[in-house]
Amino acid sequence: MVTVKILGSGCANCRKLEAVAREAATIAGIAAEFSKVTDMKEMLAYDLMSSPGLVINEKLVCSGRIPTRDEIVQWLKA
Repeated sequence: MVTVKILGSGCANCRKLEAVAREAATIAGIAAEFSKVTDMKEMLAYDLMSSPGLVINEKLVCSGRIPTRDEIVQWLKA
C-alpha cells in the first residue's frame, strides 16, 4: 500500500491537495493510506519550504503548489 501525507496547516489549499490526491489514487486504482501532518517539526523533517506539501512513500514530491491530478497519478505509479 502506498502512503500519502499531506503537509500543511489545514488551510484550503491543503484540503484541495488532499482531494486531488485521493481522486488521483482512485483513478490510478492504487490503494493508498492518507494522513495529514500539521506539526511544524514533522513537516520540516521533509525539508518542506512552503505548504502545502505532498509526500508519497516518505518522499517529498511537491511543495508550495497543488499539482495536477495527472502529476499525482505518475508519482503514485513510480
